Amino acid sequence: MEKRLVVVTGMSGAGKSLAIRTFEDLGYFCIDNLPPDLLTHVVHLWHRSGARGEDLAIVVDVRTGQFFGDFLKAYDELVDAQISGYSKARILFLDASDTMLIRRFKETRRKHPLVTEGLGIIDSIEEERKILADIKEQADKIIDTSNLDPESLRRLIRQYFGPQAKNEGMVITIVSFGFKYGVPLDADLVFDVRFLANPYWVEKLSGLDGTHEEVKHYVLSDPMTEPLLERLCDLVEFSIPQYEKEGKAYLTIAVGCTGGKHRSVVVANEISRYLKLRDYNVMIEHRDCPKG
Repeated sequence: MEKRLVVVTGMSGAGKSLAIRTFEDLGYFCIDNLPPDLLTHVVHLWHRSGARGEDLAIVVDVRTGQFFGDFLKAYDELVDAQISGYSKARILFLDASDTMLIRRFKETRRKHPLVTEGLGIIDSIEEERKILADIKEQADKIIDTSNLDPESLRRLIRQYFGPQAKNEGMVITIVSFGFKYGVPLDADLVFDVRFLANPYWVEKLSGLDGTHEEVKHYVLSDPMTEPLLERLCDLVEFSIPQYEKEGKAYLTIAVGCTGGKHRSVVVANEISRYLKLRDYNVMIEHRDCPKG
């Protein structure tokens, strides 16, 4: 069985240090802060050394300074090298909202790697986003850590990259969310279901969430829900093969309502059920449901 090769990158403060420790716990051999030009050389060296056959996780980010500009070229060379014993290298991109990144830097009192006398924390984050834009576009999996506690991030990495993760076919994640908490940064497709009847305004349903049968029945009883689900499921099923043709290993579909507790949960569960019945590799996540 081929070993996995993951290149971890993303925004400073988004959780790369925690991610690489999680990969270590999963049995990966991990390398932090590697200049991108050395990617292919290091993997070749590791393979030729006859060392233990661990999966590899390598962090490459803006801390490498001027060398980081060659990231995509170096990554393409790594993919083209097709190193024996390793599957295609995947890019894991960690992201978070600007507000959360600023808060984390203030709490930890750590310095952003791009901060200079003429460039403060806000400008540094903006500059880093520009540098990483093309890389994020090509990332195989994006994880938005804005609303994740450490254990939730570890859980997601274990799900996507742990030994129990399925290697066959694209992994599809259906995420319900509340627009008032922000659109997930890792979403590939975003659907807005706020026009459906809202259980929040029904006293006996307001305190429940979309996993309860009473709320599910209420949302599905809206005459607009069935035609909406038909169109959404058709669009999703049409889109999946197109993403697979592009070589995408992970697809995140976000379904949003106002608070992420009722309508989006029901619709996300219905899309998930539809895809699972067709043998797609599906995960479900209700991001904002616990917020009440």
